Amino acid sequence: MKSIVVMTLLAAGLAANAAQADDADSGGTLNPEEMSLNKSLARALEGDVDMVVCAQGYLMTKRGDHEAARKVFQNCADRGWTGTMTWMAYMDQNGLGQDENPEAAAEWDRKAAEAGDPVGEFNYGLDLLRGYGVEQNPDLGREFIDRSAEQGFETAEELRDSGYDWKSVTPDADEWKFQRIY
Repeated sequence: MKSIVVMTLLAAGLAANAAQADDADSGGTLNPEEMSLNKSLARALEGDVDMVVCAQGYLMTKRGDHEAARKVFQNCADRGWTGTMTWMAYMDQNGLGQDENPEAAAEWDRKAAEAGDPVGEFNYGLDLLRGYGVEQNPDLGREFIDRSAEQGFETAEELRDSGYDWKSVTPDADEWKFQRIY
C-alpha cells in the first residue's frame, strides 16, 4: 500500500512540474539570445545591422568561426559599415575562412578607402605601394596614405614620415608576403 501511495505522490509531483514548465513557457523565452553571437548573425542575415552587430564579426573571427564572421562582415559592408570592409580585407589577405586572395583584399581596401575610412585609405595605400593585389602605383599609394594621415591615423603619419617605406610599419614576420617576385 505504501508503494502505491508513493507512486501516486510521485506521479502527482511530476504532473505538477510539467504544468509549471508549461506555465513558464507561456510567458515567453527564458534567457533569450539578445546579445549572443548567434543572434547577431541572425540579425545580420536579415539585414538588421548596427555597430554592435557588425562588431560581433570580430568576436566570431577570434573564436575561429570565419564563415559566420564573413557573413556578418559582408552584410554590414553591403550597408556601408567601412570597418567591416577592412576586416574582410584582413580575412582575404590572411586566408581566414577561404584561401588567401590578395586581389579580393585590395578590392575591400579600395572600397573602404573610397568611402573615406582612414584605415581603408592607409591599407589601400600600402597595397598600391607594395603592388599587393593591385598593380603597383607608388604615387597613388602615397596619395591614399596622405589622406589617411590627414585624418589623424597615426600609422599613416609614421609611414609618411618614413618616406613611405612600407617596411617601417610592417612586422618583419610579414615581409615575405609582400616581397615582389620578378
